[in-house]
Amino acid sequence: MKHLTEDQLEELRGALGAEKDSLEEELGGHGRVLGETGDWQGNSGGLSGEEADPNDAADQIEELVTNVPLVEDLEKRHHDVVDALEKIEQGMYGICEVGEEEIPLDRLEANPAARTCIAHAQ
Repeated sequence: MKHLTEDQLEELRGALGAEKDSLEEELGGHGRVLGETGDWQGNSGGLSGEEADPNDAADQIEELVTNVPLVEDLEKRHHDVVDALEKIEQGMYGICEVGEEEIPLDRLEANPAARTCIAHAQ
């Protein structure tokens, strides 16, 4: 983190915090947290074993099919943001997880939760 000033680090921390809040709000609209693990699950739209109107059941299944992949993508991004915030606290933020070189500021400004430099991006 030697390549980042305190002001830059604070700006990036603020961006990460705002994104974390936004992701949690969006996740809450499409899923729910499972217990203490912090993992998220897509809403099932109220599916149950009870006999239901076939049209309602089909709508609920369609909602679940839509929500599960969306929640998985949002959960992955949320995990990346939380990890980045933890790295800031540990003094390890802005270091490529593959090559261990410093991630350039312009990459971090574009994606504050970046785990790698451009050369090692997947």
